[in-house]
Amino acid sequence: MSTDSGSRPPAMSDVALAAGVSHQTVSRVLNGHPSVRPETRDRVQAAIASLGYRRNSAARALVTRRSDTLGVVTPASALYGPTSTLVAFEQAAREAGWYVSVATMRRFTAESMRGAVEHFLDHGVDALVVIAPTREVAAAVSGLDVPVPVVLICSALELRETEGVLSVGVDQRLGARLATRHLLARGHTEVLHVAGPQDWFDAQDRLAGWREECAAAGVVVREPIVAGWSADAGYDVGRELAARGRVPESIFAANDQLALGLEHAFWDAGIRVGQDVALVGFDDEVGSAHYLPPLTTVRQDFVRLGTLAIEVLRGALGSSERRGAPRLVPPEIVVRRSSGV
Repeated sequence: MSTDSGSRPPAMSDVALAAGVSHQTVSRVLNGHPSVRPETRDRVQAAIASLGYRRNSAARALVTRRSDTLGVVTPASALYGPTSTLVAFEQAAREAGWYVSVATMRRFTAESMRGAVEHFLDHGVDALVVIAPTREVAAAVSGLDVPVPVVLICSALELRETEGVLSVGVDQRLGARLATRHLLARGHTEVLHVAGPQDWFDAQDRLAGWREECAAAGVVVREPIVAGWSADAGYDVGRELAARGRVPESIFAANDQLALGLEHAFWDAGIRVGQDVALVGFDDEVGSAHYLPPLTTVRQDFVRLGTLAIEVLRGALGSSERRGAPRLVPPEIVVRRSSGV
């Protein structure tokens, strides 16, 4: 099916005529309105596909005063957390009908952040999202004064009441407490924490959660070992612990890559993970179920995080309120053999 003259692209009225419905019904289908019956929705979508109809975004923006575009600022990082957050948010935004424009940055300064914000505002974005895993990113965000809502995806407690910024995040402290609680429930009287770099908010919150859970259980803690995020860093820590004969009963590693390095070092030293030492990681990244032994870890629900960020954005676009209580996604522990059989 095609339009009469073939000289213009198909319009919404053409879709309505082909589907035998009103212009308003087509609009409701395009906007995901729940009141449309499934059979009607199917008929409209079939007409859209047959005609090759595409929305006129420019015309729609003139009517609604919205571009249906979101600007996202994120670190140029291949690490699991920021990458998974970006992917989950983009998918949630697309499903909600928004286009996402992304600016990746290697260094965050007030000047570079202002440049990214001005770029997005020049393109008429409806809102800004900043994935802020480190102090450097957060410092660049502070003081932002923009005419559109800003949502921070971040775990840092001190940033959750920042003026003019809404926030969502995974409850990292709860995740650390779940990991530590699991090890203590197995009868261990000591849980060593191999922490991530402390300029990362996730690492800070995981360390704080570990301390809180140990304190609640009345357990005396050994000073944490602060490392990086990599398997190499975990391997170095594991080798040193084994060489000094200081391998504890149990270890909570700040991420799965650290745990992988620890497993490797202990294997080399003849120390059996899951038997001689219990080990828990954090992230449940792809492949953690195939470590040797399979890794007990804390799973973050990035899909829910992306959906929650969209919910917060929708609320902000319908209100003049630019701050509010943080919205947190609870993680869950996934038990495998590394923490004991």
